[in-house]
Amino acid sequence: MYKSFTTYFKLQTPPAPLAVFRIGFGIMMLISMVRFWLNGWIETLYLQPKFHFSYYGFEWVKPIGNYTYLIFAVCGLSAFLVAIGLKYRLAIITFFLSFTYIELMDKTTYLNHYYFISILSFLMIFLPANAYFSVDNLLKRKTYTSIPKWTIDSIKLLIGIVYIYAGLAKLNSDWLFKAMPLKIWLPSKYDLPFLGNSFMQQEWFHYAMSWSGMVYDLCIPFLLLYKRTRWFAFALVVFFHVFTRVLFPIGMFPFVMIVAALIFFDADVHQRILDGFRFIFKPLRINIEKFDLKSYRYKSPKLVVPVITLFFVVQLVFPVRYLFYPNELFWTEEGYRFSWRVMLMEKMGYTTFKIVDASTGQGFLVDNSDFLTPLQEKQMSFQPDFILEYAHYLGDHFKRQGHQNIQVYATSYVALNGRLSQPYIDTTVDLYKEKESFRHKSWILPFHYEIKGF
Repeated sequence: MYKSFTTYFKLQTPPAPLAVFRIGFGIMMLISMVRFWLNGWIETLYLQPKFHFSYYGFEWVKPIGNYTYLIFAVCGLSAFLVAIGLKYRLAIITFFLSFTYIELMDKTTYLNHYYFISILSFLMIFLPANAYFSVDNLLKRKTYTSIPKWTIDSIKLLIGIVYIYAGLAKLNSDWLFKAMPLKIWLPSKYDLPFLGNSFMQQEWFHYAMSWSGMVYDLCIPFLLLYKRTRWFAFALVVFFHVFTRVLFPIGMFPFVMIVAALIFFDADVHQRILDGFRFIFKPLRINIEKFDLKSYRYKSPKLVVPVITLFFVVQLVFPVRYLFYPNELFWTEEGYRFSWRVMLMEKMGYTTFKIVDASTGQGFLVDNSDFLTPLQEKQMSFQPDFILEYAHYLGDHFKRQGHQNIQVYATSYVALNGRLSQPYIDTTVDLYKEKESFRHKSWILPFHYEIKGF
């Protein structure tokens, strides 16, 4: 087994697929940064709020006032440099750091595909994506005719992990046997041409969408891997992601996944794509025949391979950490994030806070709109780590104002996937004394129902 393992890591393959992936990735990310800027979301999401929800362990990552625009500019510029392959290693490291900083600035904006971009860009740091068809080739007057096969396979593996975990997550009773939450979301799309007043209102269509979504996620990586079904699978990828983009406001993610799916095609397909780019740049009269031709070899494979191996071990293990927590995952959300559970629940809550003087028992209610934006208040109302962090923020705020012996209590009601709302937080627990950690939050009240599944 060890011999076959080492033999695999010595296999070489044409570099065109990785070059096309680099170009597509860079262009998509550049468009994303420009789109975010032009829509004014930097201002509304990062500059206007008085308070920002933080990820545990990354409380120090915050917006930096108007200089936050600079972070987005650096991220966009590095994405452009990645696309053209100029100073690629520095560019992809800069992109990873700047994009991840943006992602960590406020937990309110968490999306699965932001996390996907972060870990993908980290993986790309260790891949020779500039080995072919890059400005780095022009400057060094050399190009590579082959690269290690595992560098392309690693991207396929990561995409496969995302799809398969997303499919496994759909193997739950709410998604398959109640068509939840699609039964809530789809009827609201009544204004869609042709489909809105017909299919979107039909219960059978809600179930069909739920089951087909599950089957698609579980099967699409294998259909893309198998040459005979690859073009059919890619057509499914395009249809699925375009259709979901029409139905739901999920930004650039569908287009990123469509471009990413190209990595499964053979090198000759990517070579034809690059030939199209060559035709565009033909007036520049670049003569690659004078370039030094080489096969790409890692200078320190004994360092790179263990890092990549550890990376994928984490990707395989981290999404199932929820198994270490009691109670219903959708209810407590302990281990929910970063596990590829995409659009699986409709959760709404109403949470109020009371500041109490422990010595007198006197207290007052907090108006959440004094501290949070509507989006922040919505996300806070049904997520326990948000509720705890906000309780500490309120306690610190009123302590600075001179209040003594502060206690913070929350009254919360949450509804999950169309069920009646029920009490969510133990009203007798002083949240100001509770600390954030990886341990189970015992002050979350039990869920009255059962959701069976993976």
